[in-house]
Amino acid sequence: MGGGQQPYVGVAERRTRLALRHRLAPAARGAYPEEVADALVALHGTDPATVYLAVGARLAERAKTVAETERALYTDRALVRMHGMRHTVFVFPTELTAVVHASTGLAVAARERASLVKDMAKAGAPDAAWLKEVEESTLGALARRGEATAAELAQDEPRLREQFAYAAGKSYAGVHTVSSRLLRVLGVEGKVVRGRPLGSWTSTQARWALAPEHPELDVAEAQTALLRRWLTACGPATESDLKWWTGWRVTEVRRALAAIGAQEVRLDEGTGYVVDGDTEPVTVPVEPWAALLPALDPTAMGWQLRDWFLAPDLRPALFDRSGNVGPTVWWDGRVVGGWAQRPDGEIAWRVLDGAGVGREAQSAIEAEAARLREWVGTTRVTPRFRTPLERELAR
Repeated sequence: MGGGQQPYVGVAERRTRLALRHRLAPAARGAYPEEVADALVALHGTDPATVYLAVGARLAERAKTVAETERALYTDRALVRMHGMRHTVFVFPTELTAVVHASTGLAVAARERASLVKDMAKAGAPDAAWLKEVEESTLGALARRGEATAAELAQDEPRLREQFAYAAGKSYAGVHTVSSRLLRVLGVEGKVVRGRPLGSWTSTQARWALAPEHPELDVAEAQTALLRRWLTACGPATESDLKWWTGWRVTEVRRALAAIGAQEVRLDEGTGYVVDGDTEPVTVPVEPWAALLPALDPTAMGWQLRDWFLAPDLRPALFDRSGNVGPTVWWDGRVVGGWAQRPDGEIAWRVLDGAGVGREAQSAIEAEAARLREWVGTTRVTPRFRTPLERELAR
């Protein structure tokens, strides 16, 4: 990965790559959700609305967003919503299912199952053999139904309704149902995925479906494949960025970097990495662009070190206490403010002090806000993780 003078990749070059590779510049927008997901590798799926808003911001014909995204997710199954990096729910291209499961899911799955068995044992609940019976019965019921809610599955397998105490004597003590914990375990094990929601595209209540069949891959090979895919879309990135995004140990990151023959480059924050042959500047001209991206957008959440597109003094207003980014306003490759939807449907936005944008930016942002309002229409979207500026603007 080393050897010789490292090429320098400056902020302007990184912003140009972001505009084109993340389909944010108008000329780079995609025609279908599959193109957007492929370009970004993963769409954050913890908040279901984020998936649609992130796709819509990057489609040439925004009006198609909901219908086309639902088609890709639930009809063609070209995209799948499942657990991935950092124990978080994402939407991935279906062909990445095996890669994500092997590279990031196996270790988490083992811990989740062990934790469930341990918690049930502490509560005096049935043992692991009983749990295995319930699991097999539940998967059989899901296969027959195609898609189902936890309540529907409990009609076929009543043992899913059984409850057990959790963390007795602790401040966070409570009661869990077998269904809530078991379906979560099956999700991280790659056996089930989120299905069609109950209600509209903003609904947080989803049905479950069997996961697409996929081969079991070698962990190291899967990590190499995922890192190559992500670095192609998001490079350059630092070792810290890669460790944070994947959730892997640093030794795993370094092994995968070596396996793909990643090239070192100089960044303002230190050493970064790109895939082999990706050190030359982008020559495609990019006109200044504006975008209104949703909370948890994969671009805003793509790197741990964000100074090259987000000034540190803007962060208190735009992030919650857990590090989740809220809705952001972008101008020409950097975050300049935030936005929210008010109860009457208006898209309110604000450029934060010190962002330093002119009339061209103001006009472009206003046009994007109007485009967003026209598309969203009567739907009301409230981020699952709310941030100070979003709460203020939403009043």
